[in-house]
Amino acid sequence: MKLLQQFINEYKVAYEKKEVVYENSIEGEIKRVKDLLLDDNFFPSIQLKSILDKFIRRARYPMEVAITGQFSAGKSTFLNALLSRNVLPTGITPVTSKVNFINYGEEYKLKITYKSGAEEYHSIDAIAEFTDQRKEELDDVKYLTLYAPMDILKDISFVDTPGLNSQSQSDTDTTRKVLRDVGGIIWLTLIDNAGKMSEAEVLEEYMQHFKNKSLCVLNQKDKFTQEQIQTTTNYVKTKFSKYFAEVIPISAKQALDSRKHQKNILLDTVYEDITNKFKSKLSENLEVNSMEFFKEEFENFKKEVSSINSKDNTQDMKLLEESNITKVLDFIENVIRPQAKESKEFAIKKDLKGVCDILIKEYETIVGTYNSLIDILTLAEEKILLAFDEIHKKYSKDLYNIYNSLEAIMEKIASETYKNVKRIPAIRYQEKKGNFLTGTKIEKVEYETFWIDSDNVYKNLFYDDQTIDKMFKRSIKMLKNNELQTDEAFRDVYRLLKSEVHKWQEPFEKIRKHREIASDLEFSFTRHFAAKVYENVLIEYHKAILENISALRKKFAYFNGALSYSYIQTTQATIAHFEQQIKESEELYKKEPTKFSVNHPREDEILTKLKVNFAFEKIEDFLTSKRNYLFKIVKYSKEQYLEINTNRIKFVESKKEVYLNKIKKLQEIKNSI
Repeated sequence: MKLLQQFINEYKVAYEKKEVVYENSIEGEIKRVKDLLLDDNFFPSIQLKSILDKFIRRARYPMEVAITGQFSAGKSTFLNALLSRNVLPTGITPVTSKVNFINYGEEYKLKITYKSGAEEYHSIDAIAEFTDQRKEELDDVKYLTLYAPMDILKDISFVDTPGLNSQSQSDTDTTRKVLRDVGGIIWLTLIDNAGKMSEAEVLEEYMQHFKNKSLCVLNQKDKFTQEQIQTTTNYVKTKFSKYFAEVIPISAKQALDSRKHQKNILLDTVYEDITNKFKSKLSENLEVNSMEFFKEEFENFKKEVSSINSKDNTQDMKLLEESNITKVLDFIENVIRPQAKESKEFAIKKDLKGVCDILIKEYETIVGTYNSLIDILTLAEEKILLAFDEIHKKYSKDLYNIYNSLEAIMEKIASETYKNVKRIPAIRYQEKKGNFLTGTKIEKVEYETFWIDSDNVYKNLFYDDQTIDKMFKRSIKMLKNNELQTDEAFRDVYRLLKSEVHKWQEPFEKIRKHREIASDLEFSFTRHFAAKVYENVLIEYHKAILENISALRKKFAYFNGALSYSYIQTTQATIAHFEQQIKESEELYKKEPTKFSVNHPREDEILTKLKVNFAFEKIEDFLTSKRNYLFKIVKYSKEQYLEINTNRIKFVESKKEVYLNKIKKLQEIKNSI
């Protein structure tokens, strides 16, 4: 019992399906949908798995906030202010020519992603080499990713864009695409440029769809009076209300200057500096037994930390407050972040549904291949039945001609036989009663009887010019031609269907998926089905046609056998019959001349007997009856074809049904998102 229980437990572990519990989050929802879409029944592609993995990474990825606007608005300075460090290069005109993603990382580094897909890493100090759009060699760069160990980047990823009035249309297009995918947009403009016609045109063209996630930041407020700032702010709020949820005037320079001297920023800098020095010293002193090698640097570090902690930060905090940068951070935290989370979940779910739609569409393409084949088999039905009827209609006329030629042979033999029925004298003896004295006498009486000159019949029909033999050969040739033509006509019926199916086959042998994420195997199965359409569909029709042709040949073989029976022997048997009939009638006549007469065969009697001896009734039934052999074979062929066509359509329907069920399942998955 213990062994049995152990077996049961092991079986459960190996084969019992465990219910997967997904966390109640967008990532959990993606994982649930991913498991459903990557079910083996869908034969999922590598590309589908890859894109679903990207959805998971996208869900985990921090909220993206794009910094955009026209060139020279101070975007890089503004970002440096937000990050509290001069990370991005400034002062070059124009500076940013590529999209820069600013993400969290354990250390400062720069990743260059090329259009080819290649990636390479550099020191953060090298960023200026890759952002100056005046350098033609940067055309191959797709985008830059800057990693920095800053807490703000754990939750927010900033996207520094080239701007929307770039000299390069591709850069403008790239910026526009980025804006549609981010969680929030900060439109940066110079306070003295805000509201000008050039900016209004750009906003009208690109920003009208982004109001709920966009903030307008008016830079360089430190150059204007409070009244000028307020006037410009109110003006922009009124004029561009349909583009922005909020308008905030700031001074990126003041913010950056104040942040440079804040205690926490300075402390972060010395911490980073001491860490780098320690790593460097450690690499120089491989055999370390004490911390003496780093004593001096550590003492200097403690002095710097002490100096920073004792520093009066009041002026920096005042400058920070005047810069207004904290309002931007508050807007990001309180407006963009909540909306971004909801928007991201909505966008991801929408994209997941889009994946389902793509897969459904691809399956509908496959279903269409089977539907078109079903249509061909269905529409061909009427043509095929008419083609079978045409065989009977056309070749039955030939059978009548063959029958008439055979009947002409019978008539020829009967006519020649009748011509050679000769009258000949004969003698019979009869008793003649006499008188009392003479008694009964035997009297000799002459009469006329008949004799068939069979030698002359054979000579005229069979030996001299072989008339009958020639006529028979001509009839057999007609029959053989009819057989060959009927045989080919049956093959043409199959070719008619084959041609229609091959028209279907040609394009679907090469069918390919339209979207990368669709299943390669599903389309491979469809191509294989099309390539093997003879084995899958046509072979049943072909077998039936060959069977019909075989039945046809058997009938012709039987008929040929019947015709091959010696017509000379048939003629001899017929003549012998009438010779016997004459003899018997002559015997009766001799006995009772007043009651009987000698039989004289008529031509129609000879013809009738010839036909009987030649089994002509079967020939007539075979060739000319309403239900002749051709009628029977065509009738059977039509019934057989209809049965096969129904079965093949059902077979193709069953193939299609598999994909319809998959479409139904995908629709259920989509509806469950």
